[in-house]
Amino acid sequence: MANGTGAEGLAAPRPRGGVLQSLGDSLVITKRNLIRMSRIPEMIIFGLIQPVMFVVLFSYVFGGSISVGGSTSPAAYREFLMAGIFAQTVTFATAGAGAGIADDMHKGLIDRFRSLPMARGAVLTGRTLADLVQTALTVTVLAVVALIVGWRTHTSFGEVLGGFALLMLMGYAFSWIGALIGLSVRTPEAATSGGLIWLFPLTFISNAFVPSDNMPSFLQTIAEWNPFSATVQATRELFGNLPPGYQAPDAWPMQHPVIASVLWSVLIVVAFRTLAVRKYRSAAA
Repeated sequence: MANGTGAEGLAAPRPRGGVLQSLGDSLVITKRNLIRMSRIPEMIIFGLIQPVMFVVLFSYVFGGSISVGGSTSPAAYREFLMAGIFAQTVTFATAGAGAGIADDMHKGLIDRFRSLPMARGAVLTGRTLADLVQTALTVTVLAVVALIVGWRTHTSFGEVLGGFALLMLMGYAFSWIGALIGLSVRTPEAATSGGLIWLFPLTFISNAFVPSDNMPSFLQTIAEWNPFSATVQATRELFGNLPPGYQAPDAWPMQHPVIASVLWSVLIVVAFRTLAVRKYRSAAA
């Protein structure tokens, strides 16, 4: 109709295209989620408590009872442990990403976003970027606590930054898995459960807390090809936290952990971002 009051006039505005437009929309959603997080400080506090508890408990309960590189020194295990705790912390943020998106779906906010002329993937990208900022804050606090209990790095400043960059990349990659889970369930509670249940075998069948050569042969193979293990191994190398005389397993990811970590993370981002955006379009249609 000429006056624009017909079906065409009532249709939702089409999103504008272009990389810059998509980036701008994503940053707007990121800001919205960061403001929301700042207004719920208990969410940030509880997110800090769990990894700090892991550091303290594993350091003082298991330190001295687990052999690392032929040594049962609590200090040696503490340095071996911290890369695993850092990696576990960034991957466990997956549950929060899924719950947040499921909550937005449950409250109808996703439908409101769809009525705006914005890039379709911006809602999910903004959410994952906001989660990345929160994860970086958590890892910073965790590193301070680790330094207090005796953890130290033994490489250059650039290598240490590289280790943390790998951790953030893996955390961002796994947040896309959380996004897909959040879009696939009906409630935030289900998203939280679904986001955690698969993380426990992923993190414990790995080299995060004990050397993989202490495992049965079939679990050892799984651990050595685990994407989580590659990042842990790479981080230990970059932090200089491998025990003296340590011999890496023969599996390719353990021999080239930095390359393997980057490849795994990029592959996860590409695969799960594609699936999550596709699910977003159909779930919110």
